[in-house]
Amino acid sequence: MRGTLFIVAAPSGAGKSSIVNACLARDPNICLSISFTSRAPRPGERHAEHYHFIGADEFKAMIAAGDFFEYAQVHGDWKGTAKQSVEPQLASGKDVLLEIDWQGAQQVKSQVPDAVSVFILPPSRAALEERMRKRGQDSETVIGQRMANAREEMSHHAEFDYLIVNEVFETAVDEMCAIFTASRLRRDQQLGRHAGLLRALLAQE
Repeated sequence: MRGTLFIVAAPSGAGKSSIVNACLARDPNICLSISFTSRAPRPGERHAEHYHFIGADEFKAMIAAGDFFEYAQVHGDWKGTAKQSVEPQLASGKDVLLEIDWQGAQQVKSQVPDAVSVFILPPSRAALEERMRKRGQDSETVIGQRMANAREEMSHHAEFDYLIVNEVFETAVDEMCAIFTASRLRRDQQLGRHAGLLRALLAQE
């Protein structure tokens, strides 16, 4: 039985990574796809754990070969989701989660129409800005730019199958896990898992 591809997107500061990591710790039947990038590893980052680190020329060769579900150039470096990181897992029946932006989600959905997409929203613009400030990493100028970008990103919420408002973290995690469960209980998924049972139940006496 083929696994399900899940796409999760959110504006910066909405808590996407924290929710995803909590769900992955709770649900052993889903794994996170590891992206490819052409940038150099940062301190503490390990190849094939945080990213697949490759050179820009190799990345471009993979683009030319059609090896990516989605890719983009960000701040001069390439980043993308390779089919080789996803397809074997799906074929083995494992669910795979992609943590990407709305543009990447569009690219993936064009190739995998039955992928299940989730967008995470903050409870308010003020809460989003407060979370950005708590990081203590960005200047006022950068925060202003991130807030402008967040508004643009949030305007694409209608392109996703599910919306989660991350007001109470534990509730948001529960809701994300509920989406995973509900997706596995869809008719087509259940028909594949329980074909023998259905034949037995519907057999003539």
